[in-house]
Amino acid sequence: MLKRLRTDFRLSIITILGTSALLGITPFAIMRFLQGNHVAGAIDTTIMLTILGGMVYAWITGDTRRSGMLLAVIACSGAVVVAMVVGEVGLFWLYPCLVTAFFLVSPRAATFLNLSSIGAIVLHGDAFQDDVQKWTFMATALVVSATAFAFAQRTDNQRERLEHLATIDPLTGVKNRRSMDEELDLAAAHAERTGIPYALVMLDIDHFKKVNDEYGHGVGDEVLVDLVMLIQQSTRKSDELFRFGGEEFVLLLPGVDGAGLVAVMNNLQHILRKKMTHPGGPITVSVGVALLRHGESVSDWLERADEALYKAKETGRDRVVFSDAMPGADTVPPSANPELTT
Repeated sequence: MLKRLRTDFRLSIITILGTSALLGITPFAIMRFLQGNHVAGAIDTTIMLTILGGMVYAWITGDTRRSGMLLAVIACSGAVVVAMVVGEVGLFWLYPCLVTAFFLVSPRAATFLNLSSIGAIVLHGDAFQDDVQKWTFMATALVVSATAFAFAQRTDNQRERLEHLATIDPLTGVKNRRSMDEELDLAAAHAERTGIPYALVMLDIDHFKKVNDEYGHGVGDEVLVDLVMLIQQSTRKSDELFRFGGEEFVLLLPGVDGAGLVAVMNNLQHILRKKMTHPGGPITVSVGVALLRHGESVSDWLERADEALYKAKETGRDRVVFSDAMPGADTVPPSANPELTT
């Protein structure tokens, strides 16, 4: 629970809003019912229950975007209605809503909600004692909204940068292992729901340590960058490439199996064998491929692909090894036939 709050900013804001609604609005709702102001009490209760419902929905589904929009609309419109019903004292409820909106929805949507809320209260006018109070409220509300907008923009930019640093390999620009774990979980869940095949490809540069030792890590880095560029140029936009560690990469291929997968791998290996070079000559790559089986865990899927890669290394390198028998997989390296394991 605490981990989700630390890692999901919008969920933490939704939780704070829900808790504040419970602790802050409940006493006023009770007080207004006791005072005989049943309309205001009912409004407070409705706002509180709706906010709590949105918070529960966000926790259960993880859909913080829809729940955030719902809570922002309910909070702002509820504050407007309260101000219209109870008068001047109700104006204070709008200020926290003006700030919170920028952390629940996009800046454009929050700006629209804030301006609409301020405009509705000002046009209604009954909550103010005189024009001076009305224009003072409008000015302070706009200042609060502008300040919240600037702070939210800065926070979003910093959060996006941190997320980028945490999920992207700085050398090659592809997603790192942390991102890979999340994407493989999503792929496995999607495959279970839809039946779409997914192939996992593990690639390892042959004798990479020798390249680093003889020509330096600068050359080694260039080889890694070239490999990534060639793979990205030779695969679809829907295919995802990850740096698994060192000179090892993982390629996730949705929607391919059988002869189609064999053709994709043959084409990729042909391109890499033809274009991968360094000062000492050509560079080769060993590849292990595993199709996701029905009901298989991600760890078992990865393990089978890794075992296929290990066999490719053990049987001479510069080859593709399929963890599952593939029809038509009889053409790979010029020096040896592809190895098939079951």
